[in-house]
This record gives sequence, C-alpha cells and structure tokens, in this order.
Amino acid sequence: MINFRNILLATSCMALLMVGEADAQSAKKKARAQKGATPAAVQQGPQPTEQELQISEALFLDGMKYFMLEDYQQALQLFQKAYTLTPNNAGLNYKLGETYLQLKEPKSAMPFAQAAVTLDTKNAYYYLLLAQLNTEQKQYDAAAQAYNDLLRNVPGSEEYLFNLADLYLSQSRYDDALKTYERIEKQFGELEQLSVSRQQIYLRQKNMDKAIQEGEKLMAANPAEVRYFLAQAELYNATKKPDLAITTIEKALRIEPGNPFAHLMLSDLNRQKGNSKEAEKQVKLAFGSSELDIDTKVRILVDFIRQLPNPDIEGVSLDLVDLTIKTHPEEAKAYAVAGDLQTIVGKKEKARNNYLKAVKLDDSHFKIWQQIVLLDAELSQADSMVVHSEQALELFPNQAIFWFYNGTGHMIEKNFDKATKALEHGKRLSAGEPELVTQFNLQLGDSYNSLKEYAKSDEAYEAVLAVDADNEHVLNNYSYFLSLRNEKMQKAREMAERLVKRHPNNPTYLDTYAWVLYKMGEYTEARKYLEQAVAISDDATIVEHYGDVLFKLGKKDEAVSQWQKAKLKGEASAFIDRKIKDKKLYE
Repeated sequence: MINFRNILLATSCMALLMVGEADAQSAKKKARAQKGATPAAVQQGPQPTEQELQISEALFLDGMKYFMLEDYQQALQLFQKAYTLTPNNAGLNYKLGETYLQLKEPKSAMPFAQAAVTLDTKNAYYYLLLAQLNTEQKQYDAAAQAYNDLLRNVPGSEEYLFNLADLYLSQSRYDDALKTYERIEKQFGELEQLSVSRQQIYLRQKNMDKAIQEGEKLMAANPAEVRYFLAQAELYNATKKPDLAITTIEKALRIEPGNPFAHLMLSDLNRQKGNSKEAEKQVKLAFGSSELDIDTKVRILVDFIRQLPNPDIEGVSLDLVDLTIKTHPEEAKAYAVAGDLQTIVGKKEKARNNYLKAVKLDDSHFKIWQQIVLLDAELSQADSMVVHSEQALELFPNQAIFWFYNGTGHMIEKNFDKATKALEHGKRLSAGEPELVTQFNLQLGDSYNSLKEYAKSDEAYEAVLAVDADNEHVLNNYSYFLSLRNEKMQKAREMAERLVKRHPNNPTYLDTYAWVLYKMGEYTEARKYLEQAVAISDDATIVEHYGDVLFKLGKKDEAVSQWQKAKLKGEASAFIDRKIKDKKLYE
C-alpha cells in the first residue's frame, strides 16, 4: 500500500488550505449548516476568509499529529472541523478519505476521495486512494477507471500501469491484463517479469502454443536461468513432446550440472517412455543431492510406499531411503519415512531401528512410537517392548496403547504383577474404546491365570466372550486352563469343541480339545483328535499329550516312544524325564 502520510509533509499546508476570502459571520453560518455533512461533489459557496484559512490550517495540523500517532478517531474529528471551514480543499478531502479508510469505513471515505480527485486532477495519490477504496468495496470497474484516469491526467505516472495490470489479473480479466502489458512494454521496453506474467495468463487460458512461445523468449533472453529451461520442459511434456522436453532438460544440466530437479524430471520422462533403468538412475542422482529438500524427497517416497509391495520397485525404494538418510542425517523425517517403507517390504528390524533414530531426533510423534512397540512385538523382542513402551509412556502417559504393549511385554517376560498393573491401568484409560478394552481383557485373562488369580482370569475371559463369542485366543486358553484346574469341564469342552469345529485343521486347537477330553476321561476320543494334531505338527507339547493318551489306553511302549520324541524337541513338560525313565505317567 502506498504510504500517503508523507505527501502532506512535503506540501505547504498554506498552499493546501488557501482558497479565498469571506467574512467571519458567514463562515459561522456555513459551519453550522455543513456540520457533519459529507460531500457529494465539490461544494459551491463563498470563499473562506483569511481567519478561516488559518483556523482550518491549525485544525488540520493538529489532526495530522493524531493521524501520525494512529489515533484516527481524534484525527477525524479535527479534520471534520477543518472541513466545515474549507470544504473545497483537495488535500483535506484526501486526508479525510484516508482516515476513514484507516477506520475501515471505505464507504464513508469514498465521497471525500472523489472530491479530492475532482478538485485536483494532477495528484497521483488521490487517484490511488480512490482506486483502493473501490477495490475494497469490490467495485473493480471503478477501480480500473481510477487507474486509467490517473494514467491519462497525471504526467509521468506510467509506473501505475503495473497496478492496473495486477487489478485486471486478480479479476481474471486476462485480455485487459495482456493489453496493459503491451502498454507497459511500449513505455519501458521488454521486461522479464512481463513474459512470465503473460505465460501464466496463457496457461490459465489453456493457450499452450503462446505459453510455449513466451517460454522460448524467456530461455533466449535468460540463457543462464535454469528455472526457465525446466519450466519449458514441463510445457513440452504437457503438450506431448517428451523428446523436446528431454533435450531442454539436458541443456539445463549443462548450465547447472547436478540440478536435482532436472534429474527428477528426466527420471519421470524416462519412466513415461518405459526406460525404467534410466529412470532409476536419474531419481537416484536427484536423491543423492542435498539440494533436493527433505520434504520433496518424502513426498516422492510416500508415492513409492503407496505402490508397495511391488518387487519391481522394491530395490530402488530401499536405495532411495538410504540416500535420503545419507543426505539428511539430522532429519527425523528421513528415518521415519525409511521406517515406513522398510516395514512394508518386511525389513522389520531395520525399520524399527530407523524409527528409533527418528525419535532420538524428534520424540514428539505418537505414531512413530506406536510403530516401534508394534515392531518389537512382531520381532518377538519382549524386553525391547518393555523398554520402548516405558519411554513412550514418559511422553504419552495417557495413551492406553503403550500400557497395553508394556503389560504384554512384562507378561511375556513373566513379570505378571507388573503386567497386570499396566494392563489394568491401560484398560481404565481405554474405557471409550471397546475393541481396545477387549484386547486388555484378553491379556489380563492370561496374566491373572499365571498369578493363580483364577476368579479375575475367568472374569476377564468372560468379558471378552460377551462381546466376541468366537474369540479364538480366549476359547483356546480359557478351555485349556479350566481343564488344568478340573473346573467347569463341560464349559471347557463346549468352548474347545466350538473352536475345533471352526478350525478343524489347527493342531493347537485340536490338542486343546483332546486335552479337555483327556481330563474328562474320554481317552479314545482324545486320541482321535491328537492323531490329527500330530499328523500336522510335531510340537513337543502336542506329542507329549499324545503319549499321555496312549499310556491311558494301555499302550505303554508307544507312549514312551512319543515322550522321547517330545523330549528331543526340548519344550516338553517338567515331568518328561521321569515319564521316560519310570515309564509311568506323571501329571
């Protein structure tokens, strides 16, 4: 915005206010009649006296002081008093208009700005105020007219052609803007910015031929400006001229070798032409440059991530994340996006380690911490899960998910007291998330059973089954633990049978059902399901259970043979050695 304050400082106040003479009595009458009025046009009437001029000038100067102090209300009151004495003073009308503008009252300002222009047709600032007021009130034609009047009436005002062009451009009056650019060129000669602006207009008009012509002018006039070559290459590509686009980019690289954006464009063009090897080469050259900012690299990598898993791009994707880390070693984003990509392609340990590097640089991202503990779980690293969930809880103590992983980690590590405390706390935090509450109850059932707090264990399992009657984990564990305790055996049988009917080829579920039958004394039926289980799996527990059933059926030698197989697996019960040695069943 033009700073209008300096105008009046450079102009004699006496010259602004001097207009004529009249007696003091008529001035008083005129002041009473005009108090509070706003000019519709230049007012006719007797000329002010010398005394009125002096009073008006004093009021004006006082108003200017307040205006400079940005006390616009006080300034307005003083300017209005001066106006009652000298309403036909152009400078005073201008200042009233400007003050109303500062008070965000453009409608009130308008008549004063119009009067200023009428009273003095040679002052550029008056037209500029009028144009600004019209623009603020969305009267764009009137604003354009004010600029045109300025250019016609004020000598040496050609610089305001740029204002007029910008006004036309903001209103999408592209043809008027182009005509104004022609007027500018006649006055100032060819200008680089005019070619850029013209090209933008042609692009908005979808006139690609003229846009390309302007681009060629820009390249010819600025042979060292790589940006014009890259922009032109984009235009060539958009108009189905990929070979010309490649040639133009190659010229850009001769001007600025290693420009990463040029390499990116070459990569894209080669990919479009089916030359994947060259496309990979060029994108790696771009990513190898630290001048290609981290955000651009992340956006490109996210595009790769959306296409994964895909063996055709997996290799180049992994290379690009390595290059990103190499060129931006202090950027948390580099490690985070690497972790995202590596997770998808199954490089879980690398992904987890890169996430850890990301939070070391910036630990504020909840989702990254969530990925860390999830990968700890998938990597079966319970100790890491405990450590990392505790670190996350220092930052996000009210996030239930971290209490879940912390409790699960402790449970796997057989720290059951810590497990149940963490799980119970997390369960309270997740009261509004029923699915998460179910997960907590599932783990609490296992943990409380290990602590032999069977009532709490059963309560947790029942809570899961109340909302998910077919939950596999609970049906399996709950039925098995009940059978070990010889409690609610019919319920245990129903749950295990239900699970086997749904999953007839799952060896673990077959073993659980067989064990429930075994505990109920139904050895022949148990043997049938265990034979199915051992045909699928050689798990030590299943094989040992099979031996136990055979023993109960009087097949002692076969039972010992199965126990020996179970021992070789190294995961049998604590009784396995005694069973084999004494050839007896111990439970």
